[in-house]
Amino acid sequence: MYKKAEYHKIKSRLEEQRRFIQVIMGARQIGKSTVVKQVLKDVTIPYQFFSADNVPATNRAWISNCWAATRSLKENNGWDSIILVIDEIQKISNWSEVVKKEWDDDTFHERNIKVLILGSSRVLLEKGLSESLSGRFEEIRMSHWSYQEMKESFGFTLDQYLFYGGYPGAAFLIKDADRFQQYIQSAIIDTTINKDILMDTPIGKPALLRQTFELGAAYSGGLLSLNKMLGSLQDAGNTVTLSGYINLLDESGLLCGLQKYCIDTARRKASIPKFQVYNNALKMVYSQTTFEQAVLDRKVWGHILESGIGAYLVSQAFIHRFEVFYWRERNDEVDFILRKKNSVVAIEVKSNADKRTEGLDRFRQFFKPQTSFIVGDGGIDIESFLSMDIKKLF
Repeated sequence: MYKKAEYHKIKSRLEEQRRFIQVIMGARQIGKSTVVKQVLKDVTIPYQFFSADNVPATNRAWISNCWAATRSLKENNGWDSIILVIDEIQKISNWSEVVKKEWDDDTFHERNIKVLILGSSRVLLEKGLSESLSGRFEEIRMSHWSYQEMKESFGFTLDQYLFYGGYPGAAFLIKDADRFQQYIQSAIIDTTINKDILMDTPIGKPALLRQTFELGAAYSGGLLSLNKMLGSLQDAGNTVTLSGYINLLDESGLLCGLQKYCIDTARRKASIPKFQVYNNALKMVYSQTTFEQAVLDRKVWGHILESGIGAYLVSQAFIHRFEVFYWRERNDEVDFILRKKNSVVAIEVKSNADKRTEGLDRFRQFFKPQTSFIVGDGGIDIESFLSMDIKKLF
């Protein structure tokens, strides 16, 4: 079975001396539980694996019971150490308070119980970590599968990756458009919105949240002002509501609104967002164009390409903690601006030789980025870029 790069990081952390709670976080259906089970199978340390999938949200005692069972096993067997894994922990209300109490108790009594927690909701996990577990945890971030991973594991071609995205569970369904669409809708979109967002966040207009996602996903790779969105949505409310919903969708690993790159923070926040899905499958599920039709239509494929490159960049940004923007000034535009601390990288995506690149030249003059380049015709070929280690750009 294919092992993602995170396998080695998780295994190394669990084999270290007990220092921090290890937290695996990322979007739904990207293989978090699978990679953890691979690690547990290969380490020599005994473990206990629990899942909160079907546990009532109010049953906080369940976490303490898991801990008690793990302590009892360790003590009765005379083991030097044991690993406690709790999956979908964010489903328990105020879970972080219980984890803090039990972890601190183990620390005080010098029990060598290593703890790994994971969940499918970035929103709920980050909320709990910031509230109660400061200084007690390390994050291991996972994101959507890259082109290289889909190629090595499922034999995806470059065009298939750009069109169908990087969900491993959907890889075997791409020959059946209806099954592929149903999987993306039910296993990812519906589950994320209904379980990760609506169950924990007071949403005045749930239907509007879904419409916001659907419209933003369809426009992925393009600019769309919030005022124009209001005109396209039923019972839309106001731009503040839409902006809040986009933030929730971003935190859930579905869709983000990239801001215009500006030195002035106020101007940046007031800019028209450039919508970007985290996985191109989330864009193409709303398209009526088939894979075969898209490949033959240069204009359509250009939009798919830009969105696919953007999806890769925002997913990498989540893992490696850098920011992604776009830049536009009148007729000059640069597709993606990456920033980490004081390092800035400008990237223009070209799907054909006729696309203008004056925007990249103008951006270089104004902001003097650390590096800037074209991806596609006349620059780095797309396959090489999608196989690149993005960290090395900074």
